[in-house]
Amino acid sequence: MNTATVTSDRVIDVEYEQPACPTRHAWARVPVEPTPSQRAELKDRIRRLLKERNAVMVSHYYVHPDLQDLAVETGGIVSDSLEMARFGRDHPATTLVVSGVRFMGETAKILSPEKTVLMPDLDANCSLDLGCPIDAFGAFCDAHPDRTVVVYANTSAAVKARADWLVTSSCALDIVRALKDKGHKILWAPDKHLGGYIQRETGADMLMWNGSCIVHDEFKALELEALKKDHPGAKVLVHPESPAEVVALADAVGSTSAILKAAREMDASEFIVATDKGMMHMLRQQNPGKVFIEAPTAGNSATCKSCAHCPWMAMNGLAGVASVLETGLNQIHVDAALIDRARVPIDRMLAFTAAHKAGWDAGALVPDIGAA
Repeated sequence: MNTATVTSDRVIDVEYEQPACPTRHAWARVPVEPTPSQRAELKDRIRRLLKERNAVMVSHYYVHPDLQDLAVETGGIVSDSLEMARFGRDHPATTLVVSGVRFMGETAKILSPEKTVLMPDLDANCSLDLGCPIDAFGAFCDAHPDRTVVVYANTSAAVKARADWLVTSSCALDIVRALKDKGHKILWAPDKHLGGYIQRETGADMLMWNGSCIVHDEFKALELEALKKDHPGAKVLVHPESPAEVVALADAVGSTSAILKAAREMDASEFIVATDKGMMHMLRQQNPGKVFIEAPTAGNSATCKSCAHCPWMAMNGLAGVASVLETGLNQIHVDAALIDRARVPIDRMLAFTAAHKAGWDAGALVPDIGAA
C-alpha cells in the first residue's frame, strides 16, 4: 500500500516558542504570538495573497481564533475536517489553505486532486493518525477478512484507501447502525473511545484498533464530577473521543457541530465542555450571553486544570499562512492511485449522509453481508 507523500520543503520564516503549559507537549512548536500591529499587517497580506493566488482558507474549529476569523472574513469556512474538504472541493478557488493537521490536508487533496493544497506547517499531525500506521493496520485487516473495515476521518490517506467505509463523529452512529442491520461485523479504527461509544449505542459487533486522541483521552471523570458540583446548573457537552466514564456524565454527546448545536438549543446559560479548547472561540461567538467552562484534564496539583488543546493544531498561525501563500511551499501531494482508492469509502459516506439528510432510506445504500 502506498502512503501519501508530502513535499520536504519547509517554510523557514516563522518564529516559534514553547507552549504555554511547560509540563505538556514540550516538543511542540507554537508560533510566536504577533503584536497587534504585526497581526493587522499579516491579515492584510493574507487577504491580498488569497485574491492574487485565487485561494481560499479552510480552518478547523481547533486552530487559533485569528485563523478562524480570517477564514470567515475572506469567504472561507470554519468547520470539521470533512466539511473543510467538501467546501474546498465545491469552491471555485484553485488553491486551498488548510489550517489544521496533516490528515485534513490529505483529505482536501483527495476530494480536490486538481487543486493546490497548502498547509501552514507540514509537521502538524494527529495522534490518531500517527497511532495507526498503514503497515500495521493492513496486517490487522488481513487477519480479519470477514469484517467490514470502518475508519474514522482522523487517518492517513493510505488507511482510508484500505477501508470500506469512512465516518466522522457526526455520521458514525447512523452508518454503523445501518451496517449492523445488514449483518456486518465491523473492524474499527483508530479511536477506541469513539468506537466504544458507537458499540454501546448500536450493539454492533466491533473489533477495535487501540488508538486514542491525546487531547480527549486526558479528560478526567472524577474532576468533572467535582466541577459539576461547583456549577450545578451547567450542562455538560462531551465529544465521544473522550473516555467512557466522561461520556457517561454528559448531557449531550456529539461531534463539534453537534456540540455547537447543543449549546445553541439547550435550556442552559452555563456549559462545561469536554473537547479541544479551540472550540471555545466559536461557542462564545455564537452564544454571547452564555458561559463556557473547559472540562478538567488534571487535578489541583497540576500546572493547569485543563490542558485540552491539540499541540499540533497550535502549530498553525498567521505567519505560516502568509508564508505558504507567498512561496507555494508546504504543498500536500497524494499519489493518484491512492486518491482513487481513498475516494471509495469517502464517496460512500457522502452518499449515505446526503440520503439521510434528504430523508431517504440511506440504509438502502448499505449492501447485505455477502452481497457484491
